[in-house]
Amino acid sequence: MARDSTAAIARLRTAATRVRHSAVRGTRAAAVRLGRSASRIRNAPGALVRHYRARHPHPVPELVHPPHPYARAVGMVAVVLLGAWLGLLIVGSVRIPVGPMDTMMTLRPSLTGGTKINVSPLGALELESHRAPIRLDVDVDRLDPTRAQTLVDHPERFSGLQDEVTSDVVSGTRELALRSCIAVVSGATILGLAVYRTPRRALAAGGTALALLAACGVSAFATWNPKSVLEPKFSGLLASAPSLVGNARSIVTEFDIYQKELARLVTNVTKLYDATSTLPTYEPDPTTIRLLHVSDIHLNPASWHVIGSLVEQYEIDLIVDSGDTMDHGSAAENPFLDPVEDLGAPYVWVRGNHDSEATQGYLERMKNVHVLDEGRAKNVAGLRIAGIGDPQYTPDRSVIAEGDPAEQTAGAALAAALWQERSRGTPVDIAVAHNPVAARQTDGAVPLVLAGHVHHSEMEVLDRGTRLRIEGSTGGSGLRAIDPEKEDDEPDPIEASVLYLDRETKHLQAWDEIRLGGLGLTKAEVSRHLPEENSPGATPSPTPTGTRTPRAP
Repeated sequence: MARDSTAAIARLRTAATRVRHSAVRGTRAAAVRLGRSASRIRNAPGALVRHYRARHPHPVPELVHPPHPYARAVGMVAVVLLGAWLGLLIVGSVRIPVGPMDTMMTLRPSLTGGTKINVSPLGALELESHRAPIRLDVDVDRLDPTRAQTLVDHPERFSGLQDEVTSDVVSGTRELALRSCIAVVSGATILGLAVYRTPRRALAAGGTALALLAACGVSAFATWNPKSVLEPKFSGLLASAPSLVGNARSIVTEFDIYQKELARLVTNVTKLYDATSTLPTYEPDPTTIRLLHVSDIHLNPASWHVIGSLVEQYEIDLIVDSGDTMDHGSAAENPFLDPVEDLGAPYVWVRGNHDSEATQGYLERMKNVHVLDEGRAKNVAGLRIAGIGDPQYTPDRSVIAEGDPAEQTAGAALAAALWQERSRGTPVDIAVAHNPVAARQTDGAVPLVLAGHVHHSEMEVLDRGTRLRIEGSTGGSGLRAIDPEKEDDEPDPIEASVLYLDRETKHLQAWDEIRLGGLGLTKAEVSRHLPEENSPGATPSPTPTGTRTPRAP
């Protein structure tokens, strides 16, 4: 009994001890939990800061520096330009019928602007229609046989073709403008997204491309030249068909026909396609004198073939050579001149600084050749022409060249002879001198003066009204064209010009500049030009000989 009581008391003590220990442990656990909660509250700001820093780490210094702002700007510009160009190349074209033809209109980046019309397979013609960093290309793909045959069978429908063509072109231009906007924006945006991989910068590239295209459009509109169609530049086979836009006489006197020149152009191209076997030749105007101006042949035998072809093609009335036909002026070179007699037109010649007195004497003995010197005037093919030889024979190293003063003296002598002819009642229509320095001295004494020497073509109206025409090298600078020390690898072009003069007034109506590829090249270009006084709406200027009182020599 006593043993049971003792055991019960021991169990009670053990239970009490366990209860006490459990209470202590609970109290300690509660204290620990309370401490942890207080620690969490105390450390909460730091934890938030650490969490933010983990989500937004500070940039770590790198060995490669970030690009400079200017470099980023240049990169953006490059992306915009390349993307816009690719967009125009891929989707920036519009196929549209213009009258009886199917055409492709495209905008292309360009440094000079303008419009290029490709008439395959005949060639191309270029118009200086505007000045902007973008060019309009019009490719004539094919002639619709049904529409073309309708026009051929019913020529009276050509009268309504102007309105139809105008409407087609306006519609095509609007569609091209819209498609070009979409093309440049899409191209720049897609390329920007591929390069930068951020939508914001990609959209910035697209917006920049659109702004750039708008600026080009404003520039083209501000510099639009509707009269550019009167002075087209032909290339390819079209160079042999200047009648595509009419002859010089009709442009000057019948401009009302050209109020919608594009329609006429389409009409004549239609006729060209219809006549598939041949091209229409240049139809001569019987009231116009055609003068072929050549210069600086420099012993190039190919020049005679070019001149003969031009004489036949344009039905030339006379040829004027402003000198430097030879290179050294030696007697051994004289046989080079033999083809002159068979060119098919009177040959008027003045001595250049590479032509000797022996050269001049050799030409004077030829049939159909008229040598001008010392201001003496001659009547040739309905024109009165006077000229003077170059006073300086530069291949002769024993004589020191006097330069411009000698040329000015020769020009003054020519001017005095011109005024003397005027006082006699036999005014000269055209004066000829080799060097432009001498030619400028005739200002006011003659309506037109021709020169060469500088191997590039120019047309200038001098202070007193005389028009100075400087011809390029019809020989492509001769042997200089293959000079290995030349900086430019491309050979010099062969240049000549056809001048159209009124048979009654002897005034210049228009001129065609002819430019052929030099040695080894086959490119050909013909560009039509009109004097300002013959442009539509211009007031004819007084003749230059009336601006100054004749004087004694």
